[in-house]
Amino acid sequence: MQKAESKPPHPAPQILPAAETDLPSIARLAGFVWRAHYPGIISMEQIEYMLAKMYSLETLREEILLRAIRYEQLLVEHEMAGFAAHGPAEQAGLYKLHKLYLHPAWHGRGLGSLLLEHCQRAVRGLGANRLMLTVNKRNAKAIAAYQRNGFAITDSVVMEIGGGFVMDDYVMAKDLRS
Repeated sequence: MQKAESKPPHPAPQILPAAETDLPSIARLAGFVWRAHYPGIISMEQIEYMLAKMYSLETLREEILLRAIRYEQLLVEHEMAGFAAHGPAEQAGLYKLHKLYLHPAWHGRGLGSLLLEHCQRAVRGLGANRLMLTVNKRNAKAIAAYQRNGFAITDSVVMEIGGGFVMDDYVMAKDLRS
């Protein structure tokens, strides 16, 4: 009986700070994820509007250079599988998770939680005692993932974003002091 060939071990994911040179890859991945995930939650017109507004290279550069938002990239086999962005909020000790996205091919493997845990450690190291985020009220999959990771809904907000569109979100938060 022949021995089955074993595959080499899957390389461990890496989470590294994103540099300005990584911004085009972040924008491309965001476009793929949004177009795959958000139909049925928001209209295609709103998806395209928000991608243009939030993921232009100019906007991403401004966030890094002027707003102290840090981007983290999740790499698997040297390919970007996901990314997150976090930065200080107006209230002392409060940080906001602005973005956390994972390529759908990598869902269900704990990588989103790994990236979220990394962000929590990073902001705690920057002085945060609480991390908050906003998530679309109809994004049940993301809400459940955040709840599994200790976040709770604290508020409900509707914000006009231009173009005749609104963001209809829950505010979720997690105490980082424990």
